[in-house]
Amino acid sequence: MHNNASELGTRFQARIRDINLQTVSQNGTKSKDTFATIVQTARKLKVNVYQYIYDRVTKKFEMPSLAELILLKVRQVPCTT
Repeated sequence: MHNNASELGTRFQARIRDINLQTVSQNGTKSKDTFATIVQTARKLKVNVYQYIYDRVTKKFEMPSLAELILLKVRQVPCTT
C-alpha cells in the first residue's frame, strides 16, 4: 500500500484511459483530462462532484470555486518549516 497522492492521480488517469480506450480528437483528450482533474480535486476537497459540476454548468455559481477552496485550505494549514 502507498499514500503517494501523485501516484494515485496517475493511477486514476490510467484507469480512465483503460476504460475509455482513446479519445477521437485532441480536444476530446483535453476535455477528458480536465474533467478528471476537476473530479479528483473536488474529491480531495470533499466537495460533491455532481453538485459542483451542476453549479458550474447552470452558471448559478452558488458554490465556491475549487481554487477558492484550495486557498482556504492552505490558509488553515500551519507552516512547519
